[in-house]
Amino acid sequence: MKIIVPMAGRGSRLRPHTLITPKPLVCVAGKPIVQHLVEEIVSVCDEKVEEIAFIIGDFGKEVEESLCAIALKLGAIPKIYFQKKPLGTAHAILCAKNSLKGNCVVAFADTLFKATFKLDKSKDGIIWVSKIDDPSSFGVVQLDTNNNISAFVEKPEKFVSDLAIIGIYYFNDGKYLQEELQYLIDNNIKEKGEYQLTNALENMQRKGKMFSPGRVQEWLDCGNKAATIHTNHRVLINKGNYISKKAKLENSKIIEPCYISDSANIKNSVIGPYVSVGPNTVIENSKIKNTILQGDSSISEAQLYNSMIGRNVFFKSNNTKQTVSLGDYTEVK
Repeated sequence: MKIIVPMAGRGSRLRPHTLITPKPLVCVAGKPIVQHLVEEIVSVCDEKVEEIAFIIGDFGKEVEESLCAIALKLGAIPKIYFQKKPLGTAHAILCAKNSLKGNCVVAFADTLFKATFKLDKSKDGIIWVSKIDDPSSFGVVQLDTNNNISAFVEKPEKFVSDLAIIGIYYFNDGKYLQEELQYLIDNNIKEKGEYQLTNALENMQRKGKMFSPGRVQEWLDCGNKAATIHTNHRVLINKGNYISKKAKLENSKIIEPCYISDSANIKNSVIGPYVSVGPNTVIENSKIKNTILQGDSSISEAQLYNSMIGRNVFFKSNNTKQTVSLGDYTEVK
């Protein structure tokens, strides 16, 4: 089994937190978004994942090394591919054509999920879906009487289905997928100016491939600040509390669930619930809840809620309750 992770997008809706750090490497509940994603996929696959391929932009060597470390931690061989121009989902996946062989899962790295089903590798393909209240802003699938996918509908104006495609796909024949993606490129078949995976899926379906839905219990988005904070909240609930025994806690109270890293230093403060405190973070004389602190920062005299703090931030307030969104290398005092 291989996992293919396209993640070359700019993450513009999550700025300023993605000006320096690619969105999939932003941390929620103590881990990068992409690490949570591949760990969940591995658990659903219920078998050894031999290779994890990341499709990135020009993010630099440090990012490449971080991604390779995530794959190695899961016992998989890491591969790095590059998408130099944003030409669509089909083009992005095809950038990893050397890894498109055999059983593979394609997972776009801007979403997390919770699921209990196990992958049925006898299927031609499985498309992860989530039941939502308002499907008008999403691609959805329609099902036939045999619970197979009969049609793909992009952002339906009238109700046709409430099963939204969440951006994770299983294919039992990666080579066949590669050929269909290449066909789109060779014949310049585009939707809204880009090469789209949906067109390849429709072609595969017309040629007899059967796709089934993989229904997830919860679909978590990391598209913007509010959604990422909510995802941090839900992951802490789903995966539980973690307070490192190595963290320095002095005259402070932790209201669970929280994630407190090994090298956190917290004095005279109340932290939680739903707070993630990254490494080398110093917090003094503060009250913080429902907030993500990425790490390497100093927070003092603050009352923060529904906030997101990047790396290498110095924030000193006047103890006024507030919501902030501060990117890396920011100083407020």
